[in-house]
Amino acid sequence: MVKQKDTLDTTVDQKNLIAQFLLQCTIEGNLPFGSKKKAATTFGVSYMTVRRIWAAAMEQVAKGEPIQFKSNKKGKQHADLLLIDEAKFRSLSVLERTTIRKMASKLEVSKSLVGVWIKQGKLRPHTNAIKSQLSEANKIARMKWSLSQLRLDNNLDKMFYNSMQNVVHIDEKWFYMTKASDRYYLLPDEIEPYRSIQSKRFINKVMFMCAVSKPHFDSNGELLFDGKYGIFPFTTQVAAQRNSKNRVRGTLETKPINSVNKEIMKDCIINQIVPAIKAKWPASSCKDIIIQQDNAKPHIMPNDQEFKEAANTDGFNIKIVCQPPNSPDTNVNDLGFFRAIQSLQDDKSAKNVDDLLKNVVASFDELSPHTLDSVFLTLQSCLTEILRVKGGNNYKIPHMNKQRLRNLGLLPMFLEVDKDLIRDSLNYLLLPENDAGADIDLSFLNDYFQI
Repeated sequence: MVKQKDTLDTTVDQKNLIAQFLLQCTIEGNLPFGSKKKAATTFGVSYMTVRRIWAAAMEQVAKGEPIQFKSNKKGKQHADLLLIDEAKFRSLSVLERTTIRKMASKLEVSKSLVGVWIKQGKLRPHTNAIKSQLSEANKIARMKWSLSQLRLDNNLDKMFYNSMQNVVHIDEKWFYMTKASDRYYLLPDEIEPYRSIQSKRFINKVMFMCAVSKPHFDSNGELLFDGKYGIFPFTTQVAAQRNSKNRVRGTLETKPINSVNKEIMKDCIINQIVPAIKAKWPASSCKDIIIQQDNAKPHIMPNDQEFKEAANTDGFNIKIVCQPPNSPDTNVNDLGFFRAIQSLQDDKSAKNVDDLLKNVVASFDELSPHTLDSVFLTLQSCLTEILRVKGGNNYKIPHMNKQRLRNLGLLPMFLEVDKDLIRDSLNYLLLPENDAGADIDLSFLNDYFQI
């Protein structure tokens, strides 16, 4: 049995198909016996339905009209009212498009209609994140930085990014005891959770310094080194000055350091991060290591003598470099690793600073090395986008389904960069007006492209 279907109006279309079927069965204007029963079986309708359709068709023929059934639905058709006035919508500023209520008011339509447009894909929701403001010198520095991360594969005659396995990314971030506002999903009969704090403006928080590098894998994909050196809190132990119901006088309490200056930052790098790198660095790997930091004022300078004396021992040659200004998208911590840590930390409750420290460190340890490896690949794709937008940050972070590729064994260790993009970027940097920015040696690329 074949049943005809149509998304527009199945009943009307069936009537027309059945009428045409019966007309094709007629012989010299007469309908042979059994034709109606055959039509009912073919179209999956009753015999009486076929009789009524044929009788109505014959009435149309008697009136000299073509056989055609039309919908007999009554009521006002609203199809024209569902159309969006694109010209009027484009005239709205972005501030007038922030809520459905506001858009409905400006467009003089109902809120439900705006919701229908969103479901139909006529309007696209967009969450807008504010970006760092870049000067022209910043953009040139970002382009030079991206190009400096390239290397030439002589065997394939292709350009790839460096392995980045000898680069340790460090950065700091505040982690909060709780959120001022959070969302939960409850059953209808569950009681809403009650959370209280002395002041929403002063939620307890601790700054952490995170140090990571690209994980090391062998040719079979087995993990050799997870790339995690540690996440170090800026806290101090303070003796309680008076007795209370929670502690006796003199008890040591963990207090966050709310003002991290240059001396505290230097102490963390020299006495915690550098020893952690030396202790965890794979013995078979080259000991020429680069620590990449941003341009925050408390950070130590690359030529700091105390750092050199502490870092360049035991066969290690550790240097500090500063990434381009206003460029958090060139550091894996800001790019996604901090967010991955916080997503796990949010699942753990903390009642005091010690609980917060345990939760953050536990979340750091729980993260899979594959997550860190994926962020490094995202970093390489962002460097490519920086070249495409001439050093700007007005781009979307690319997605390449890294987990699916990893499951298939097809995830690359480093990304290839199109040679035409590199050539265009070098020519752009050679323009007279683009002579500013960081002093980075790109002669190896200029020689290869003969620019």
